[in-house]
Amino acid sequence: MYVRYSRGPEADATTTSRDYESGLELPGLSANSLTPESWWTRPRIDWVARQLCQYVHLEEESDEPRCAWVLRGPVVGRGPDCEPLIRPTQPVAVIDPAVIEEAKRHYTLHFDVGRDSTG
Repeated sequence: MYVRYSRGPEADATTTSRDYESGLELPGLSANSLTPESWWTRPRIDWVARQLCQYVHLEEESDEPRCAWVLRGPVVGRGPDCEPLIRPTQPVAVIDPAVIEEAKRHYTLHFDVGRDSTG
């Protein structure tokens, strides 16, 4: 399962992601995995909150309506930021904004967000 911020599953059904720096079309839709990596030893909720918050700015800073949605499908490559590219995609659910707000609260409480890491 993956999370993606975009205009939604219907808008993404007939398109793929694009690398805006090079202008190249990517072979799938960029998304973030909701499944923790094998090295992740913290609670699963920490991983999910982090993944939901990584690209929330795409929704907040967009001039067009965007939402977070869950999808599944095979990984067909990696994007320029090493994110999985999914194609074909199977939409699972649109994430309620209240869930995103809860993820942001959890993320802020459990991660070193905005703290000085220089020592």
